[in-house]
Amino acid sequence: MSAGADGGGAAAARSRKGSSAEDGFVPSALGTREQFGEESMNRLIKWMQKHKIPLDASVLDIGTGNGVFLVELAKFGFSNITGIDYSPSAIQLSGNIIEKEGLSNIKLKVEDFLNLSTKLSGFHICIDKGTFDAISLNPDNAVEKRKQYVKSLSRVLRVKGFFLITSCNWTKEELLNEFSEGFELFEELPTPKFSFGGRSGNSVAALVFQKS
Repeated sequence: MSAGADGGGAAAARSRKGSSAEDGFVPSALGTREQFGEESMNRLIKWMQKHKIPLDASVLDIGTGNGVFLVELAKFGFSNITGIDYSPSAIQLSGNIIEKEGLSNIKLKVEDFLNLSTKLSGFHICIDKGTFDAISLNPDNAVEKRKQYVKSLSRVLRVKGFFLITSCNWTKEELLNEFSEGFELFEELPTPKFSFGGRSGNSVAALVFQKS
């Protein structure tokens, strides 16, 4: 993975344009959901197993894409899982994949996380594997969109619920700042390290927050 993928590289790019809290930024080209594969899914599921998250806990996959993570959760025994995506074609694709897998306990909904319907609430676990990164790519009012994301998250996640986020555009410190209101860091998950030009760092940040 190139140096541009790490939080430090992204942070350096942002520092030339101003702080991330003040404006949008030109992120790493890796800031898309496609970068989050099997390793990321396994990391999240292992955390859920380690902390003995009940198999009937309500889980929301934010920006589910092709729904592969939902399939993995179902195969591990989780029975109350929902995937949302703003793209109807993504939800249709997810539905086709889930149907082929013969799974019937997965709910899919077309939802824009920044403009949620009132039906979504009370989740024990919310998971983001790149949607926050994608929102940050938006050149149109990115700061407000990030603030709205945090508001939406606070609305759908129950008190003491957990939010698991994986990001390749934001460092741990930046994520702590973005989610400082209403959320506390519960745990940092181990992610692969890399070395480039005599410097080392993490190519991905993976954090678990708890709603306070």
